[in-house]
Amino acid sequence: MFSNLPFSYMFVFTMMTGTLLSISSSHWLGIWAGLEINLIGFLPLLVYQKSMAESESAVKYFVVQALGSSLLMFGSLSCYTLSFSWDINVVSSYYIFTIFALSCGLCVKMGLFPFHFWLPSVMAGLPWISCLLLATWQKFAPIFLMSSLLDVNLAHWMILMISLMCAGSSLVGGVGGMNQTQIRALLAYSSIGHLGWIVFSMLYGDWAMKVYLGIYVFISICIFVSLWYMDLSNMKSLVKFNQKKVLEMGIMLMLMSLGGLPPLLGFVSKWLVVSVSMSTALWGVLFLLILGSLLSLFYYLSLFFSMFLSETSKSFLLFKKNIKLMMLINMIIIVNIAGGTLLVMSGALASL
Repeated sequence: MFSNLPFSYMFVFTMMTGTLLSISSSHWLGIWAGLEINLIGFLPLLVYQKSMAESESAVKYFVVQALGSSLLMFGSLSCYTLSFSWDINVVSSYYIFTIFALSCGLCVKMGLFPFHFWLPSVMAGLPWISCLLLATWQKFAPIFLMSSLLDVNLAHWMILMISLMCAGSSLVGGVGGMNQTQIRALLAYSSIGHLGWIVFSMLYGDWAMKVYLGIYVFISICIFVSLWYMDLSNMKSLVKFNQKKVLEMGIMLMLMSLGGLPPLLGFVSKWLVVSVSMSTALWGVLFLLILGSLLSLFYYLSLFFSMFLSETSKSFLLFKKNIKLMMLINMIIIVNIAGGTLLVMSGALASL
């Protein structure tokens, strides 16, 4: 996919190596080094077409990631000053400033509210495959590091602050996406909203976070690869491009699944988070999370109806020429629709 860029596979390997090193390290110095290696490998992939928009997005991404790395290093140095150890398990609830600096650094790197300002503008100028990597792979290391940080016995005010950040992230993702006409910016706001759900699920166990993250990554891969194949950039072209009507309907179905419309696959992950958080007192935060998802789902449904009511000439022209693509899209649609079936089966098994 990066065939225009020499040594692209080397950069992808460097990026993935940095992420794995950061996740597997037990010392903050190794975590910081892994994140920097990941940044070195990812930056050349952002500018492989050498356009002005991609160069601007790459510079913005570099500045923001440098800020996040600075906060992360500052927090780790504070931890070393207090405990004389780089070990990740040394951080405790008594090191309030250390936990605050580390949390802010990780939130800046993954684009969680209120540090979300850079993600829509960066994704708006990138090609589809770079957007896919930014929305999925580049968030793995900060998410798992945040999960390790939340394993510490945090104070109640810290848990409340993280919950409010998650609620704000969901609301920003819903409200910001309603005013967007570019698909890349819309998916960026969707990513911000889903980050709020993912971080909120960390408060109740790693398994809920991993299930939600896995479903989100699967749906995102389906959406980005389909949009990359169609080479679309805004919603107007998606509605009027009638030669690929069935593919458009598949994309809209995946967008609604990403928004959490029952009984699609994206609804299962949200229902799981709601189920595991019912026993807590954070009802207000959970309400704001659901409200943000409803706002994003409202925009997806309005776009779906506007596309469904448009003219449908030449609907199956593409699929008569490409049987393999038709089979792939049908499999994606079936997997998304099967989300409701999985939910019903899990409820039936739980009642036995």
